[in-house]
Amino acid sequence: METVYILGIDIAKKTFRAALTIEGANFFEQEVENNSKSIKAYLQGLRKKFGVSFSQLMVCMEHTGIYSYPLLEFLVKHHIKVCVEPALQIKQSQGMTRGKTDQVDARRIAQYAFKNRQGLKLWKAQRPLLQKLKALLTLRDRLVKTRVQLEVPIQEANEFIEESIRKGMIKNCKDTLKSLRKDILKIEGEIDSLIKEDQPLAQQVKWASSVPGVGKFTALNVIISSGEFDRISDVKKFACYVGVAPFEHSSGSSIRGKTRVSKMANMTLKKLLHLAAMSAIQCCEELKLFYQRKVAEGKNKMSVINAVRNKLISRIFACIKNKRLYQKDFKHVLA
Repeated sequence: METVYILGIDIAKKTFRAALTIEGANFFEQEVENNSKSIKAYLQGLRKKFGVSFSQLMVCMEHTGIYSYPLLEFLVKHHIKVCVEPALQIKQSQGMTRGKTDQVDARRIAQYAFKNRQGLKLWKAQRPLLQKLKALLTLRDRLVKTRVQLEVPIQEANEFIEESIRKGMIKNCKDTLKSLRKDILKIEGEIDSLIKEDQPLAQQVKWASSVPGVGKFTALNVIISSGEFDRISDVKKFACYVGVAPFEHSSGSSIRGKTRVSKMANMTLKKLLHLAAMSAIQCCEELKLFYQRKVAEGKNKMSVINAVRNKLISRIFACIKNKRLYQKDFKHVLA
C-alpha cells in the first residue's frame, strides 16, 4: 500500500521527539519516552487518533547508535517501513537553517523523508549473529586500547625513569594488564566460536583474510560493515564509505586543489585498513615494490599507502565475488 504517513523522529537517550506528517502538509508532534512500553502506546495511539495503518506508515530517523534499538526492534517486529539516514545528509538537504531543538529536528527529519520518499532506502536489520559479533568486536577494540594505554607509557619509561619507580609502575599495573589480556583472549574465543557456527560467514572470513596484510579482525569488520557484501556490494562505494576514495578538488580555472579523501568515513575501519596496508607493504613483495617505486617517483607516502588500501579493498571484494582465496596470478575461467 502507498505510503501516506511519514514519521520523523529525533532520538535522545531517555526520550525521542516525533513529528507525524500527512502528505507533507500538517505536523503532529509529541515527546515519547524511549522504552518499549511507551513506543508501543504511542504508535497504537496514532492508529486510533489518525487511522494510521502500519502499511501506510514510514518512519525516518538519524543514526544514533544504541539509543535507537528499542524503536527499531518494535518497527521491525510490526513490519513498519523505516529509514535510518546520516545526520549530515539530512542537515545538508535543508539548506541554510537557523536554530536547533529536538522539536525542530523531528519536523526537519519528517520534511526530509517526505521530499525524498521515492529514493530512500529502507533499513534492514542485520542477522542476530552479526549483531553479536559487532558488539564483541567493539568491546575487544576498547579493551585493546585500554591495554595499550597502560603498556606504552611503561615501555617508554624504560630510558627516562629511575629503575625502582619503573618497577613500581609495572607492579601496580601487573594484575590489570593480566586481566585485560585474559578478557581479550576470552572475547576472541567467543568470536571464533561464532564464526565456526556459521559456514557462509566462515567462508567469507577465509576468503577475505587470504589477501596479504588482511587479518581476521579486519576481514570481519569489512564483512559486517558491508552487510556481508549485500548492503554495499560495489568496491568504489565501499572505498568511499571507509574514506579512502580520492576526490578531485577543483573549480573553474582558479581552484586547483590536491585530490584528497573525505573525512566523512567509518574511522574504525579506515584505521584497520591502514594497519593492513602497512602490513601488506612488509609481507607482500608486489605491494612492497609498488610502494617503493611510487615513493621514488616523488609521490606522497600517505597517498601511496592510501592507494594500497584501495588495492586491498579491491582484492577482498574480488575474492568474495569469485568465491576463492587470493591468488597473485589468478585468471578467471572465462578469460
